[in-house]
Amino acid sequence: MDLQETENSNTHRTDFIECLRLIERLHRRILDILKFRLEALGYADINSVQALLLHNIGDREMNAGELRTRGYYLGSNVSYNLKKMVGNGYIKQERSEHDLRSVRIKLSQKGLAIHHLIAELFDQQLEQINAEQRITMEELSNIRSQLRQLESFWDQQIGCY
Repeated sequence: MDLQETENSNTHRTDFIECLRLIERLHRRILDILKFRLEALGYADINSVQALLLHNIGDREMNAGELRTRGYYLGSNVSYNLKKMVGNGYIKQERSEHDLRSVRIKLSQKGLAIHHLIAELFDQQLEQINAEQRITMEELSNIRSQLRQLESFWDQQIGCY
């Protein structure tokens, strides 16, 4: 490998690592924004991770395992957060009629209120991004497509191990 190829390789590696860091930082930033919004509205019994989870569940009904497989939850403490949200009245859970070991969850009215609050916040964020012309809707669509391609690549990598 000549010097130019080595420099290109190092630049690509740096770009790749920075993209990974940015993805992680962006996730933390949106959690910070959710935290501040919840605090400003007086919600002391729910954290930003739980609120994002409520938003992702929306009006669907599912079991706890589906939260991770559908990509609705990124943390490792699914059962802890579910237990807290059930205890605080954000989620209702019911045993499956067919398999008593399986518990179905769905949002309560209180959980739906958080879902709508987060959806409204995301709509406001999108309007502001659009108004300030920070990212065009076409660029946003391209980013989404590229991130999906990266996700697909990593899904394939998991299958190799």
